Amino acid sequence: MKQGNNIMIVGVGGQGTLLASRVLGNVLMAQGFDVKVSEVHGMSQRGGSVVTYVKYGEQVFSPTIEKGEADIILSFETLEAARWLPYLKKGGAVIVNSQEIDPMPVITGAAEYPEHILDKIKDQGVRLLTIDALSLALEAGSAKAANVVLIGMLSNHMDIPEEDWLAAIRECVPEKFIDLNVKAFALGRAADNA
Repeated sequence: MKQGNNIMIVGVGGQGTLLASRVLGNVLMAQGFDVKVSEVHGMSQRGGSVVTYVKYGEQVFSPTIEKGEADIILSFETLEAARWLPYLKKGGAVIVNSQEIDPMPVITGAAEYPEHILDKIKDQGVRLLTIDALSLALEAGSAKAANVVLIGMLSNHMDIPEEDWLAAIRECVPEKFIDLNVKAFALGRAADNA
């Protein structure tokens, strides 16, 4: 996958998308890029949709990504991958955590969680990479590290040295959680190579 300049991080409130965007922003700035990060919150406190746009390059003027412009969508949840798919550019890739989190209409019984989402995404000719980030995060020591597992997988698709990713994690994560997150990052990175 060629390195892109437009990355969307999508998920639901409470999954750690904002920490992931901070790590990504830090590692890109350390490479000398102009970086713009724009966070869009839905009902994030209630498990609603959350999206962060990360744009980088020599000079970036707008922080938002329009439909058809995202080189990579990093999705923390399956349904969110489908929801934001129109933003992916032709030839782009979607990295998806296989976890399914019921949105409020499903919780209340007003709707059912859609079936076969990943198959439907694949049927659109999209480059789809899936990972069970939750299981790997638990292996690292905490379900909350799924975000860093996903960053580990993303790191394989960007031309940035591993040590720079680790430095960004150390900058963004509280000291007592660094070892856990370094392990989560390594598991995500290794899973993509399996």
